[in-house]
Amino acid sequence: MEMCEKLHNILRYGKVFDFKSDPAAMPLNGIYILYEKGEMGHGGDRVVRIGTHTGKNKLRRRISQHFFKENKSKSIFRKNIGRAILNRENSSYLEIWNYNPTSKVNKEKYKEVINKEFESKIEKQISEYLQKNFYFRLIEMDLVGKRLKFEEKLIGTVSSCKQCGPGSNWFGNYSPIEKIKTSGLWLVQGLGKPGLTEGDLKEIEQHLIKS
Repeated sequence: MEMCEKLHNILRYGKVFDFKSDPAAMPLNGIYILYEKGEMGHGGDRVVRIGTHTGKNKLRRRISQHFFKENKSKSIFRKNIGRAILNRENSSYLEIWNYNPTSKVNKEKYKEVINKEFESKIEKQISEYLQKNFYFRLIEMDLVGKRLKFEEKLIGTVSSCKQCGPGSNWFGNYSPIEKIKTSGLWLVQGLGKPGLTEGDLKEIEQHLIKS
């Protein structure tokens, strides 16, 4: 059995959370494992994104930034979903969507081309899609260095697997980013990096939030 299949089997014992879940039931620090309706792998739902946070006690905030906070500048995940929405519609606004207006210089540079009303509409579509189609499981992990290390190993394991990949109807197939389409993951960082060991799997099983 490949490592990715073992990982998926372990994660399926984890408690299922979604956007309606009580944040108080979530740990303060950890790694989130996202699933998307319709995406299958290793005999069940397939992992489509893995992420964590760097700030102390910020896991709940990070989840909120993805599901609720309608600001693509705070969530590359939201930005990538927006890219897929715009690309599916062959929207010329995709180029502008890719801008990063967070710095003072960029705010001034792009203020004439950014359509805030249109972007608000896309942000609402992103929230609707996320809340309707995604759920997640959580691995509690307090130390930031350890979280980042495990995040990279998890991504490396899933992205290197030849047995699970995107379905023909996966929404990510609309992404203009080739790495997202080919990996079947809503991310580009950490793809193909060294994966988990058997010892890592045991630790994940110990720290997985269960029902």
